[in-house]
Amino acid sequence: MLGRFAWSVLGFNVIVILMGAVVRATGSGAGCGASWPTCDGQVIPTEAATATWIEFSHRAVSGVALLAVFVLVAWIFRSTDRGDLTRRAAGWSLVAILSEAAIGAAIVLFEWVADDSSLARLVAVPLHLVNTFLLLASLTITAWWIGHRPASAPVVPAAIKWAGIGLLVVAATGSVTALADTLFPAASLAEGIARDFAGGTLLTQVRVVHPVVATLMGSYVAFLGLTRAEPGARQKIGGVMAAIVGIQIFAGIANIVLLTPLWLQIVHLALADGLWIMFVLFAVMVPASDRQVAPV
Repeated sequence: MLGRFAWSVLGFNVIVILMGAVVRATGSGAGCGASWPTCDGQVIPTEAATATWIEFSHRAVSGVALLAVFVLVAWIFRSTDRGDLTRRAAGWSLVAILSEAAIGAAIVLFEWVADDSSLARLVAVPLHLVNTFLLLASLTITAWWIGHRPASAPVVPAAIKWAGIGLLVVAATGSVTALADTLFPAASLAEGIARDFAGGTLLTQVRVVHPVVATLMGSYVAFLGLTRAEPGARQKIGGVMAAIVGIQIFAGIANIVLLTPLWLQIVHLALADGLWIMFVLFAVMVPASDRQVAPV
C-alpha cells in the first residue's frame, strides 16, 4: 500500500510539472498577479480570465502535491525504524518540494513572469527546473527503496554520477531554451536560426546550446544504459533509457521545425521527466543479495 502511494505521488508530481510548462508556454505566469499563495488576493478566483485559471489550476495541484509529499513522509517515518535509508530519501523529497514552493513564490512575488526577460528570471527558471528534477529523483528513490530496500546506500560509479550532473545541465539549458521560445517566438524556421546566431537577444543566442548539449549527453546516457547493466531489470531499464533518448532527439528536432507548438513542448518535457526517472532507477538499483527484506 505504501509503495503504491509513493509511486502515485511521483506520478502526480510529473503532472504538476507538465502543468507548470503550460503556465510558462501560455504566458499565464502573471495570471494571479504578484500575489502568493492567494490568487489576486482571493483564495479561489471568480470571473477570472483564462490566464488566471491556468495559473490558479497549477497552484492548486501544486498544493495537493505538497500535501501528498507530507503524507508520504509521515507514513514512511511511522512505518520504518530509525536509520532506515527510505527515511533519508523521503526527507530529501520534503526538502525539494518545499524548495519548489519557495522558488515558485519568489518568481511570482518578484514578477519574473509573463514577458519579463530579466537576468533574474534567466537564473530562476533553470534553478526551478533543476530543483524539480531533484524532487523527482528523491521521490523515485523513495518509491523504489520501499519495495527494494538496500542494506546500505548503493555505491554509484563515477561515470553514472557525472551523467546525472550532465542531465541536470541539459534540463537547465532546456528551460532557458523554452523560455526564449516563449518570449521571442519566431515566425519561421529561418528567422529562428538567424536569431540564434546574430541579431537576437542573449536568450535567443544561448538557446542553441541546449540541442548540442542534449544530443551529446543523451547519447552518453544511452551508451551507459546499453553497456553498464547486468542482465535483468536494470538492463531493461537501460534499454528504455536508450529508447527514450532516441525519441527525445526526434522530438527536439520536431520542436525546432514546427516552431515549438504547445503540445509538443509538453511531450518533450514528459519524455525528459521519464528519462530522468529511468536514469535514477538505473543508478540506485542494487543486486537482490545486497537488499534488506522489504516490509509487508
